[in-house]
Amino acid sequence: MAGLVVCFVPSGPACGDEKSTVASVAEQEQRIAKINEELSISLNAELKARMRIDPKAADAVNQYSSRGDLLMFLGEFERAETDYVEMVRLKPELDASHWRLGIAMFFAGHPQQAAQQFDKYNSFDNVDRENGIWRYLSHYRAFGREEARRQLLRYEKDDRPPFKEVYQLFDGGLTADDVLKAIPDDPAATDRDARLFYSHLYIGMNQVVEGKTEAAQASLRSATLNPWPRKAGFGPNYMWHVARLQYLGLQNGQ
Repeated sequence: MAGLVVCFVPSGPACGDEKSTVASVAEQEQRIAKINEELSISLNAELKARMRIDPKAADAVNQYSSRGDLLMFLGEFERAETDYVEMVRLKPELDASHWRLGIAMFFAGHPQQAAQQFDKYNSFDNVDRENGIWRYLSHYRAFGREEARRQLLRYEKDDRPPFKEVYQLFDGGLTADDVLKAIPDDPAATDRDARLFYSHLYIGMNQVVEGKTEAAQASLRSATLNPWPRKAGFGPNYMWHVARLQYLGLQNGQ
């Protein structure tokens, strides 16, 4: 990201003068385009090597899991959903914890099924507010904001930041600016990057379901250019792809 000026704000770039801000956005878009081009090549190469799966093989569940991820990261959401469903068919005990299936359903245009999948996950882990966030987004897509707020899960225990703050954004208790202002100025750099990433991701996803396309693009652009999730491991890296894919979808008018 050398040479980039990344403006971490929820509703659009706001650093520097207007001319430099426009240039900064253009540079950010070029950087993301390059990332996507390189990823497309590498992911398609991996997918080609995994096209055939024997459902009777001892490691078939892992094969469907890996191929499902590749399809998801390539934006093949319905095909990813199919592979994730096959995992559950072969190993039903995976169903309740299969949050990736819920996200694939959401992006494949099946929000009611996605909400049901996140209901199952809540029976597996009733502390993880990130699951409640996706359940809310799914209900919003299926039924609108008022019903989604009415259906919000209630959590008795605090989760890791910024999920509590994001949850308050959804129930109307905080604004997007409030969520970002809740991030301390002086935590360890990695923790700050993590909080910035998830804040921008879920502020952006909320803006997506609310139809605030321009604001969502700015938020998701910041999330996509945050280097932390790609280094942090499986879950954060998966969510980085979610930010990237949703940003691409907005750019393509989806």
